[in-house]
Amino acid sequence: MWLLLAFMSAALLGCYDSFKKQALKENAVIPVLFLNTLFSSLIFLPFILMSGSSDVLDGSIFHVASGGWEVHRYVVLKALIVLSSWILGYFGMKHLPLTIVGPINATRPVMVLVGALLVFGERLNGWQWMGVLLAVASFLLLSRSGKKEGIDFKHDHWIWMIVGSAALGAFSGLYDKYLMAPVESGGVGLDRMLVQSWYNIYQCFMMLAVLIILWWPKHHETTPFHWHWSIIGVSIFLSTADFVYFYSLSLPEAMISIVSMVRRGSVVVSFLFGAAFFHERNLKAKAFDLALVLLGMLFLYIGSE
Repeated sequence: MWLLLAFMSAALLGCYDSFKKQALKENAVIPVLFLNTLFSSLIFLPFILMSGSSDVLDGSIFHVASGGWEVHRYVVLKALIVLSSWILGYFGMKHLPLTIVGPINATRPVMVLVGALLVFGERLNGWQWMGVLLAVASFLLLSRSGKKEGIDFKHDHWIWMIVGSAALGAFSGLYDKYLMAPVESGGVGLDRMLVQSWYNIYQCFMMLAVLIILWWPKHHETTPFHWHWSIIGVSIFLSTADFVYFYSLSLPEAMISIVSMVRRGSVVVSFLFGAAFFHERNLKAKAFDLALVLLGMLFLYIGSE
């Protein structure tokens, strides 16, 4: 069950990335991101209100647990990590082809493993090391493919934004493991709906501050904002993908390493969108690079069994 949910989350994430690319096309990044956090908050706000004022959702998968500052401080940090990743990722995606962004983001499971190696002292086996090496090789080959489109991986700051976004996303995955793990296993044991609902609320307020302080005073001098219905699609696909993801993690037999790798399979969906709807170039070379990433994920899966 948890593995099926992970695959569902991956497909929804691929749609999320594709709608995000469309929403950012010739559009101002900060208001788009603010609206995404706003709509995501509005999706979960009814669950928070109903859980706090009635027993209608008690015992259901939509119930949001209550908690004081000792709980919410962890969620605020989660919101800060994710929002930082999103800000970097949104700016990078706006200026780069989806068929390059997707494979870079797909290296997150490798970053999670390296993070587990450095932070938790875990040891990688031969299969996992092979997966890491394949991911590194795919990144180097992807940089060569990017040069054909005038993208220099070493000096292009949009590339480094995507890499930074992926690294923060990997850190967020490790943090999720810590938040969801039972107290007896060294975690915090937080309710998954509390985390997902409230981190969206906190992100919305954070982005509102960014919008008012940084974007609004100079909005006439930057890329103008225009409304597009894909902005709502971004929030719907992301919220649904995260809901399925957190539900998968809440199941006792779920393995965070496997769930993280399967979710990165979303790159296949976004790659197909980039080819079919955005008519991006140099697809054969990028497809080979993508195949290496997926092969690396397969090695990671085998090594994690």
